[in-house]
Amino acid sequence: MPDIQKIHEILRTLYPDALCSLTWDGDPWRLLVMGVLSAQCTDERVNKVCPALFERFPTVADMASADPAEVGEYIRSCGFWRVKSENLVLAAGKIMTDFGGEVPQSMEDLLSLPGVGRKIGNLVRGDAYGLPGIVADTHCIRIGGRLGFYPETLKDPAKVEKIMDAIVPKAEQSDYCHRMVLFGREYCDARRPRCGECPLAALCERSKR
Repeated sequence: MPDIQKIHEILRTLYPDALCSLTWDGDPWRLLVMGVLSAQCTDERVNKVCPALFERFPTVADMASADPAEVGEYIRSCGFWRVKSENLVLAAGKIMTDFGGEVPQSMEDLLSLPGVGRKIGNLVRGDAYGLPGIVADTHCIRIGGRLGFYPETLKDPAKVEKIMDAIVPKAEQSDYCHRMVLFGREYCDARRPRCGECPLAALCERSKR
């Protein structure tokens, strides 16, 4: 089993800020919206479409009373825009009626919101509320398998989350996941990993083959 502390020490040196790639401006609702939009879409695209979306619908209450068709016009380029716009309006309505207009903190409550799964739930809990949670996105899943924490053939987000939750210290989980995204983009690309230049090569099971 790779040494998770040594791996995170290197990642911490490479990416000291460990910032979320989404420009959510410290608003839990905006982070949730952007998380929903990021499904099957790049963070870069989400960051481009959201300023206009939030200018038109700046609050949870505004989104709750919105016409999904109008919301969809702002997010067309994010893919699956009809489903996403419907989910955003429904989620906003539920937050208004069930949670007093505030994005909830518990995973159970977050999962009750349309369009929100565990990945988005952990993202919101970690970034907005400082709570532990593994965001099992494609970077986290791919790199964890290559490093040797589990078989590379394992692609199940729920199983990866459970494995990594037991390995990564609670206080480091949110930062670890953000650093994995940055590391995946710079070194551990899905198709063209830069193994010869990788700062984690000495700790990586794939590099030992």
